[in-house]
Amino acid sequence: MNKQFLVNFAHRVLISCLIFSFSVLVCFPQQTPNKAKNANTPPSEETEVVGLVREAAYPLTGDERDYDPLMELIGNARFVMLGEATHGTSEFYSERARITRRLVEEKGFDAVVIEADWTQVNRVNRYIRSEGKDTGAEKALSDFDRFPRWMWRNSEFRDFVDSLRTINARSDLTKPVSIYGMDLYGWSDSAAATIDYFNRVDAEAARRARKRYGCFSRFRSASQLYGLEVLNKTARSCQKDVQQQFDEMQQLMAKPGSNKTDELFNALQNARVVKNAEAYYRAIYQRNISSWNLRDQHMAETLEAVANHHETKSGKPAKIVVWAHNSHQGDARMTERARVGELNVGQLVRQRYGKDSVLVGFTTHTGYVRAAREWGGYDERRRVRPALEGSYSALFHKTGVPNFLLILRQGGKISEALNSDRLERAIGVIYLPQTERQSHYFHARLSKQFDAVIHFDVTTAVKQLD
Repeated sequence: MNKQFLVNFAHRVLISCLIFSFSVLVCFPQQTPNKAKNANTPPSEETEVVGLVREAAYPLTGDERDYDPLMELIGNARFVMLGEATHGTSEFYSERARITRRLVEEKGFDAVVIEADWTQVNRVNRYIRSEGKDTGAEKALSDFDRFPRWMWRNSEFRDFVDSLRTINARSDLTKPVSIYGMDLYGWSDSAAATIDYFNRVDAEAARRARKRYGCFSRFRSASQLYGLEVLNKTARSCQKDVQQQFDEMQQLMAKPGSNKTDELFNALQNARVVKNAEAYYRAIYQRNISSWNLRDQHMAETLEAVANHHETKSGKPAKIVVWAHNSHQGDARMTERARVGELNVGQLVRQRYGKDSVLVGFTTHTGYVRAAREWGGYDERRRVRPALEGSYSALFHKTGVPNFLLILRQGGKISEALNSDRLERAIGVIYLPQTERQSHYFHARLSKQFDAVIHFDVTTAVKQLD
């Protein structure tokens, strides 16, 4: 079996089992009937639920006070999880930006964590804090050069990044806001960044890091091949090497009298990415949910590390806004994925922080999305089919209210009405309308999955930067 065959095979397996941020993973057995459980709800009952939603909805008109009810719900919470139903919808990015700016300016939130790789976002962080050499947001975003580059290299996110830089430049700001990535796909960049840190501060430590990370050297451009070769015993596992490097970094950070700088914290996090990515790429060929769970556990671990770092620096509890797909942000225990043991970062945050966390989902009925037809393919502006009957999005469309906010945590009739299994749509970086039901829908109990939901009936695609 030649190497190119292995690379191609590994690539196909990775695509089939882990389509980026799909909440419904095609490798796992699912219950996928042709119709949703609620598709045949009696008309009178469905009309009643539509009426309850219409009555509870806060219309969104573009007014600066649109999100006052959400701000009231958030109160003094420390973690606000802002979701999205796709990775390519303009309104999801722009509205998360509106909410986040209010959280920073009105409630003192000091960090934004996004579903992206640590090293790429670190460059953006330096830009918004006026610490790097980049003279504009587009330049700061230029490290997002791999598929799916439109996910963060788009005009909506660029404008948000510039707004954070403007906020940080204000003289009345008590502490600057920072932005971080919490994903683990960029492990090779993180390994290089860890070595680069030690090259500047400790030559002997740099030598040790190069030796340990040298275990990966031939897999840097084919991460998925590493797991396959370890499984087939044609390559040795690097688990011990990456754990040793991470342990050394932790000891350095915990050393009494250590200057816990942002630079040292950045190096520690890069070592964390490599350690967790190594486990992830070994797990992706197992026919279970372990790789999904490893990824979301890494996200939760990263959030905790960011919170602890900010608290150490300021002496006050950190307040963090998180941007990621609904499939990561909503409580997985309230979806059909829980039946196969899947968890997610929203669940982990809610379990740890309770009402100190607020989970917010986003939905749409139809419009356009930027997505690809296959992994690694070209992005396109693609028409989103109207939501399937029996889904939450179709239910919201029937209200006749084009854009609205629903507060679900407070209970009452609306929470009860949205606490039965309905279909929820999830589009990642790939959109497959020809297999819409199987590829993009799963059952959930919305009022328990999220504390609030924001619906935009007709949406538009993000604008990718050149």
